[in-house]
Amino acid sequence: MPREPLYLGNLPRLKEVFQELEASLERCLLCPRRCGVDRLKGEIGYCKAPARVMISSVGPHFGEEPPLVGWGGSGTVFLTHCNLRCVFCQNFDISHLGHGEEVDVGRLASLMVWLQERGCHNINFVTPTHYLPQILHALYLAAQRGLKLPVVYNCGGYESLEIIKKIKGLIDIYMPDIKFFDSQACLKYLQAPDYGEVVKRVVKEMYLQVGDLVVEDGLACGGLLVRHLVMPGWVEDSKRVMDFIAREISLSTYVNIMFQYRPLFQAQRFPEISRRPNLEEYREVCRYAGELGLRRGFGE
Repeated sequence: MPREPLYLGNLPRLKEVFQELEASLERCLLCPRRCGVDRLKGEIGYCKAPARVMISSVGPHFGEEPPLVGWGGSGTVFLTHCNLRCVFCQNFDISHLGHGEEVDVGRLASLMVWLQERGCHNINFVTPTHYLPQILHALYLAAQRGLKLPVVYNCGGYESLEIIKKIKGLIDIYMPDIKFFDSQACLKYLQAPDYGEVVKRVVKEMYLQVGDLVVEDGLACGGLLVRHLVMPGWVEDSKRVMDFIAREISLSTYVNIMFQYRPLFQAQRFPEISRRPNLEEYREVCRYAGELGLRRGFGE
């Protein structure tokens, strides 16, 4: 029998949390930027997100990790805007330019139920940080309409530790990126010099909440899945990321070491990252991870 999603056992708390967070949009402190703008009155913070959810696309996605995709696909909701400013953003039209349409929470709930009816195995929110109150509200409505799929929190890793602690017991699968640890790289490429320290604290908390990724009958039903994109010229920093995961999280962490970087958006402004990583750089990171004892994800 499939494991029940966490939120179904915590609906009263889910309601309490989304109501609290929706009210907090009057002074938005959802992420480490802590802009403090009144989004309910139309003020725009660093992420440029409005008060209503904006989505660019919704549908089954077959390009995610195998335990998320299964045979029916991951029910992906691509959200617009972002609290990072990655100069190499692969989805810059969505994250930077905000291409998408506004929907209310009722419509978002209906889309979640539709993804379930399509046969998707999970509801995968891509870049949810700045829309978390609305997402939780929609999740509450969707649960009342029969939603019973696990929820994936697919984020860039630049999260408020306070907020992540607040949603304990409501998220089934955390899927953060860990981009860089080097503070100069974080400043230069992400416009977030504190990213490295923030993401360490956040990923530790995520792991405390959900543990290692649990896969039943080939499908992920709960736990932590970490993504790391190998960048050209930054192999040593990638090794520091692997050290952190192996020594401070778990050797059983599911780690997707990705070899898909392309110099898109503004990457050509930075000669050192204006090329793809070579195969040897990727293999070196995977080899190092394997030597540390990491096995899940990149070796599967």
